[in-house]
Amino acid sequence: MEAAGYAALSRLSGLKNEMRVIANNIANANTTGFRQEGIIFSEYVQRADEGAAVAMSAARVRNTSFEQGALQQTNGTFDLAIEGDGFFLINTPNGERLTRAGSFTPSAAGTLVTMDGYDVLGDGGAPVFVPPDATDLSFAADGTMSAGGVPLGRIGVVRPIDPLKMVREGGVMFRTDGGFEQLEEPRIIQGFIESSNVNPILQISRMVEVQRAYEMGQSFLEKEDERIRSAMKAMIK
Repeated sequence: MEAAGYAALSRLSGLKNEMRVIANNIANANTTGFRQEGIIFSEYVQRADEGAAVAMSAARVRNTSFEQGALQQTNGTFDLAIEGDGFFLINTPNGERLTRAGSFTPSAAGTLVTMDGYDVLGDGGAPVFVPPDATDLSFAADGTMSAGGVPLGRIGVVRPIDPLKMVREGGVMFRTDGGFEQLEEPRIIQGFIESSNVNPILQISRMVEVQRAYEMGQSFLEKEDERIRSAMKAMIK
């Protein structure tokens, strides 16, 4: 295959990856705390054996949007949303993870957990304990949980030291290889959850654009194949 064919195939491969990302965004448009993803296209130049430069595209880097999602009121006692920067810290079998999905509930063991059963951690790194007989539970803006006006603990809100080193895991969870630090003045709102920051209309529009670009690439490969076949037939004659 000639350089033009390889360049077209690299473009089609990137568009296929972007289509998968867009489809995943649309599927999670109503997922609490979900963060939209995008694909970053880049170009690399490789020198061929004959000395000619071959330019191809690559689309291997996923870019996550951390733009604030809309806050949806639920009036749930354990539904919490972060306004502005920060992530809730949870403990999973694979270690500590960050999330913006704040739909929590007390577990049978008395700890505050996510819908997947993972412990929500406090600012000291320990699970947040919810007394079974506690009444009139409330959460202050800084994450302090109180019952009848008596402070019981504080939910940990952290931020990554290097956002570029965050790796998505499990849809709404992130691993941060660059470490994280405690957010001293978080803004937590009780009785709300943060919706996905996906804009379905824009995503569908982009899906149409990607599909058309893919079809154009396929058409180019077909015409290139016809050109090569015609050239070979002319040489044989």
